[in-house]
Amino acid sequence: MTYRPRRQPPRWRILTLQVVIAIAFVGLAARLYVIQFVQSDTYILQADENRYDEVSIPATRGIILDRNDVQLAVNVASANVTVTPALLPDDDAEERAVLERLAGLLGIPYSGELDAVDERGIPQRSLLTMVREGQGIAPFRAVVVDTDVDHDIARMIISEQQNFPGVDVEWVSVRDYPTGPLTAHIIGYMGPIPADRADEFEAQGYVLDRDRIGYDGIEYSLQDLLAGNPGLQRVERDVAGQIIRNVSEPRAAQPGYSVRLTIDAELQEAAQEALIDMITRLKEQNPDNLIGYDRGVVIATNPRTGEILAMVSWPTYDNSRFARSIDYPYYDQVSKDPLRPLFNQAVNSLYPPGSIFKVVTATGVVEEGVVDPDYEIECPGEIQLEDRYYPNDPGRAQQFVCWLETGHGRVSFIEAIAWSCDIYFYKVGGGFEDEVEGTGLGIYRLARWMEFYGLGQTTGIELAGENQGFVPSPDWKRRVWGENWSTGDTYNSAFGQGYILTTPLQMINVLNTIINNGVAVKPTLVREIIDADGQVVAGFEPVRTDMREDIRAYWQEEYGEPYPETLDETMRLIQTGMRGAVTIEGGTALTAQENYLPYVPIAGKTGTAEFCDNIAAALEQCIPGNWPAHAWYMSYAPYGNPEISVIAFIYNGGEGSSIALPVASEVMDAYFRLKTERALQEAAEE
Repeated sequence: MTYRPRRQPPRWRILTLQVVIAIAFVGLAARLYVIQFVQSDTYILQADENRYDEVSIPATRGIILDRNDVQLAVNVASANVTVTPALLPDDDAEERAVLERLAGLLGIPYSGELDAVDERGIPQRSLLTMVREGQGIAPFRAVVVDTDVDHDIARMIISEQQNFPGVDVEWVSVRDYPTGPLTAHIIGYMGPIPADRADEFEAQGYVLDRDRIGYDGIEYSLQDLLAGNPGLQRVERDVAGQIIRNVSEPRAAQPGYSVRLTIDAELQEAAQEALIDMITRLKEQNPDNLIGYDRGVVIATNPRTGEILAMVSWPTYDNSRFARSIDYPYYDQVSKDPLRPLFNQAVNSLYPPGSIFKVVTATGVVEEGVVDPDYEIECPGEIQLEDRYYPNDPGRAQQFVCWLETGHGRVSFIEAIAWSCDIYFYKVGGGFEDEVEGTGLGIYRLARWMEFYGLGQTTGIELAGENQGFVPSPDWKRRVWGENWSTGDTYNSAFGQGYILTTPLQMINVLNTIINNGVAVKPTLVREIIDADGQVVAGFEPVRTDMREDIRAYWQEEYGEPYPETLDETMRLIQTGMRGAVTIEGGTALTAQENYLPYVPIAGKTGTAEFCDNIAAALEQCIPGNWPAHAWYMSYAPYGNPEISVIAFIYNGGEGSSIALPVASEVMDAYFRLKTERALQEAAEE
């Protein structure tokens, strides 16, 4: 065989390869330089993020008290059971034995897929599934497998710790509502942080699976005050998630502020009992009524300051069922209840106010000079309002009747309020032939006076979902119903019927404005804010708004001259009329003085408001001339120096004088009884 020397590759190939290798090394060196020097801070930060962790320290939530320090919302200890996967026995059989025994104690499935969901709507998992998930993420991090565990079970797990390796009990603070359904609509309840707000709360140091926030009532509206600020501890973890050391001084959690409310829990209880008793009586007396009597409201306030002393909305619900976690079956039940127990009827629901609204019309009538207060108007029991397009056709005329079929005869302004004469308010509200010129007060001016009283807008009370009510107008009717506004519409509006809708809170706000001679006081539930040391950091100051400010601007715009400042006298006349309702013969609230409160001078206004809502319509109960009616009554005492005002409303109750009046009067009686008892107790302790 002939030997042939190996052919050397061309030199250019060698050079090319050398260049490629050189470029690769240069690129690698450049990359190393960038990593080591240019981007070193970035990679160090990423490494630190893997090593270091920020552990949130929960803040103590402030408690909620009534005005006399009765506990309405407090914190109690609750036991959460945790499992640390890395600390479970290494032997599979031993691990299974521990977890199966734990599952049996806690009453949760050991393994398998579950159909149930937790309070956030997240599918619930078996014990083994939760442990395996934690093991795959960070085996040294404790996994919460059950919350709010029975204290006896928790203590047993602690005492038998040697039989439960890897299992521990974590004591946390949860909410408790001692007064439960009595104050549920005021206090509200708490729930898990919703998914759509998770980023917002996590940025503040909250932990999604641990922390809860207010969902309704004071718990919701004062969430930021009550919650405080979570603390922070920076720690170093190893790759398995086990804490190696603390790397900084912890930032202490800032406890939330506590809140002392204006509510008097004992008066609240008396008000609720009075309302329930009347509703029960109505059911017994009228068992065949299709619409039912299952809704009502009672509100008591200090009219001088706007402090809410009692606010009862019926039906109620048990917020203690939501204190530790949302009871899903119960929540599903109350949320689907047609009576809407989760709604605060005092501020969330709208109703026609009926005759208690007449005080608003009365204010406008006197202030605008529609009639002189001493001018007497004939009340024959019924009147015919001719159709302006067919004035000679009696068949097209509308009939308007007074609640007193025989009529009241000649009626002055004060008597109209005391007797609640419908015909008087029809005529002064919308005009009538030669008796009241033109269109009377008219819908446009009536709407302005409604606005002066704060109707058609929220009061600003510290509760979510407050309804602003509804002030109708001809433009609205034309736009929505495609019809022109009629004089009959104005007649109905003049005594709180037709399209006018208000909340009970708005109407007691109207009453308080009259009591204060035209000065509105903002209703409030918050009396004091208290820090963790028990010191008052913010006291209560009434927020007052004089309606004269708006009246002066309106007067200048409407009449081109300064307002004559007649409101004080107008308010005195209305107060006199309300006092007459309780004292003069024929007064619609006379029984309040005779039967309930003979020892204190009071003033009041009854109301019976016809309605045809979706419930009545569906039951075919909206019979012309015989519509169902809500019962209203509002009053205050002592007359001349008021310290309490009360409004009572009963859905479908009928006559306000016989149904709502006794409820409000019993509440007033309870107020003065409690006042006397407490004064005697204080005197005995001195």
